Amino acid sequence: MTSFMTKSLIAVSLIANGLLTILFLTGAAAPRQTTFDEITVHRINVVEPDGTLRMIISDKTRLPGVIVKGKEPPPSDRPQAGMLFYNDEGSENGGLIFGGRKDSSGNVVDSGGSLSFDKYGANQIVQIAGVDDKTDQFAGMAVSDNNRRVWVGRAADGDSMLSLMDANGRKRIVLRVTADGHSSLEFLDATGHVTKRMSPESM
Repeated sequence: MTSFMTKSLIAVSLIANGLLTILFLTGAAAPRQTTFDEITVHRINVVEPDGTLRMIISDKTRLPGVIVKGKEPPPSDRPQAGMLFYNDEGSENGGLIFGGRKDSSGNVVDSGGSLSFDKYGANQIVQIAGVDDKTDQFAGMAVSDNNRRVWVGRAADGDSMLSLMDANGRKRIVLRVTADGHSSLEFLDATGHVTKRMSPESM
C-alpha cells in the first residue's frame, strides 16, 4: 500500500510539474497586456523589442537632453514638458514640446509650443511653432534644409507673412499683409536690399 501511494504521489508530482512547465512557457511567449483606467507618471519610455528607444513622454524635470544612438546625456535645461521622437538608431529626430509660466514678478517668461521633425543627423526640416513671451512673439510653420527656406506665419509686429529664402537662408521674396490690412510683395537681393516692391497702390 505504501509503495502504491508513493508511486501515485510521484506520478501526480510529475504531472503537476509538467503542467506548470507548459503554463510557464506559454505564458512567457504570450504578449502581456494590462488595462488601466488612469495612470499618473513623470516619464514613459517607448522601446522596440531589442530595447532601442523610440519615444519619450515626459514632464519638464525628466525630459532628457539630445539623445544620440541611445546614449542619454545628463539632464538638460529644457524648460518644457513634451514628447520626443527617435529614429531606428535611437537618435532624436523630432518632438512635441510645450510650456507656459510666469516669473515671480508676474512676467511671462515661457509660453508656447513646437512640433518638429528633424533631418537625419541634423536639425528640424519641418517645424510648427507658436511663442508669445517677453522675447519672442510669433506663430507659424518653417521648412528648412541646412538653413530656413520657407516661413509662413505671424511676425512679432502682427504682420502675416510668407517668406521664401535661398539656400543660404537669405530672404528673396516676402509676401506681407500688415495688421491694418496693407498688402505687399517684395523682391530682395542677396544683401537683403529690396529691389522691387509691389502693392495694390503701385499697380
